[in-house]
Amino acid sequence: MVPFSGRAVSRPPVVPASPSQNRQGPGLPDGLHPMEPQGEKPAEADGVRVTPQLLKSRSGEFALESILLLKLRGLGLVDLGCLGECLGLEWLDLSGNALTQLGPLACLRQLAVLNVADNRLTGLEPLGACESLQSLNAAGNLLATPGQLQCLAGLPGLEYLRLRDPLARLSNPLCASPSYWAAVRELLPGLKVIDGERVSGRGSEFYQLCRDLDSSLRPGSSPGPGAAEAQPWVEPGYWESWPTRSSSILEEACRQFEHALQECHDLDRQANDSLAQAERALSPAGTTSSFVF
Repeated sequence: MVPFSGRAVSRPPVVPASPSQNRQGPGLPDGLHPMEPQGEKPAEADGVRVTPQLLKSRSGEFALESILLLKLRGLGLVDLGCLGECLGLEWLDLSGNALTQLGPLACLRQLAVLNVADNRLTGLEPLGACESLQSLNAAGNLLATPGQLQCLAGLPGLEYLRLRDPLARLSNPLCASPSYWAAVRELLPGLKVIDGERVSGRGSEFYQLCRDLDSSLRPGSSPGPGAAEAQPWVEPGYWESWPTRSSSILEEACRQFEHALQECHDLDRQANDSLAQAERALSPAGTTSSFVF
């Protein structure tokens, strides 16, 4: 046994754990930390902006000036960006986006066909500079008054305009006015087709006839007196069954028919008797027969 020396045994000082060690907890090896809650990701952009890369990838062209036809339907576009640099563009589809203005399109002097249906447009002023525009589809936007179409009056080639599309259930607030059709025709007299219906040229008479019929059938379309109440065509009791009445002519016809039928029966009996006599006359005479040589 080792004798006790009487000296106090010194213990190593206790070092307090660091805050990071306290978070580790027991049983975690060095260098590993418990998973902390991740922060939320930054919100993505609310829409898409037109860029040169987007235009080149959608058209397959290397230069923006070489693009003639471009389809940008349903891409969530909110800004047309550099679209105005496509100076040779002739056909453009921007339907199904979230556009609120068409500023860059003012540079597209060669644009002939434009579809901006199903957007959020409240004006079409930039299109007044598209001097080659022939066909415009602006159904499904927020155009409220015919005056917002005044910018199109200076386009000599504009012949086709659509502000309402019943099949696609797209319209504009101005289409709800009863005078919408007449106001558009007065403002843009050069139009040949409005909302898919021909208003001038060959075939326009048929559409005009249909519109006149619709107007005449619409309730309250005419201030005149209401239609007279329908009256029966025939007198009361006309369709009731008439009582049967005896007729001497009918009785005489029946009597003659019965007489003719009786004569037929008599002739049939006489014919049967004649046939029976002929059969007896032609039958063999018996077992003994005499032959005359």
